[in-house]
Amino acid sequence: MTFSMDLAAQDAGRIRLVVRGDDMGMAHSVNVATIDSYRNGIMRTIEVMAPTPWFPEAVAMLKENPGLDVGVHLVLTSEWETLKWRPLTHVPSLVDEDGYFFPMIWPGRAYGPDRALREQEWKLEEIEQELRAQIELAKKHIPQVSHVTSHMGFTGMDERVGALVKRLAVEYGLDIDLRELGVESVSYDGPKRTPEEKIESFIRMLEKLEPGKTYMFLDHPAYDTPEMETVGHVGYTDVGLDREGVTRTFTDPRVKETIERLGIEVISYADLKK
Repeated sequence: MTFSMDLAAQDAGRIRLVVRGDDMGMAHSVNVATIDSYRNGIMRTIEVMAPTPWFPEAVAMLKENPGLDVGVHLVLTSEWETLKWRPLTHVPSLVDEDGYFFPMIWPGRAYGPDRALREQEWKLEEIEQELRAQIELAKKHIPQVSHVTSHMGFTGMDERVGALVKRLAVEYGLDIDLRELGVESVSYDGPKRTPEEKIESFIRMLEKLEPGKTYMFLDHPAYDTPEMETVGHVGYTDVGLDREGVTRTFTDPRVKETIERLGIEVISYADLKK
């Protein structure tokens, strides 16, 4: 019997929702908004990126908030045009001519094959070396690490990479696989361009959740600060406004009232492991 079946058998009438925030460590604004979304909002799990420039600040903040569940958001890309990060180890097949991670995993309309990791002659042993270093650095400094996830969905670039991440998760005791647990992913039900649209669409999503199921919602909290005005890439330039809307959604009184009214239990990845 799977965990999800057990969960349903024990309490078929409950709705459980994992609220997850990604990309802690990439910017000061992101770090502050992450803690705000936990202390004053509904977010219970965050994903931290070890190679990013604001990782040390993230570590300090997470030590001050031991109840916040943490995932190691494994990184093989550096997507922003003017904000970059490099690998923790020497992995020549994973970096561009300047030593940064490639911007994207897959080529697209804005970024060609020369800027996509999948199209390079990457080496699986170098990916393993780098991912191990990221996991070990996070575990060294953050006691409440419970799981791993992949930034920009890189586990889908090749089945060998997906299998590697699964093996590392099991080896390091960080294997919480939502698909295996029957957790369903959900998103905004409607427009999400402005903060108000996000809040309204999030509430509509909450009202459609079904009893006896466990769901996961993820987005990227931040604030619309001068720092975030410098962050963007082709096709995504309103990053600050977009991500402040996430923070406001996670902390909005109407969202919290809806969750209470519907009897939704907001949980973390670590709660699933228990």
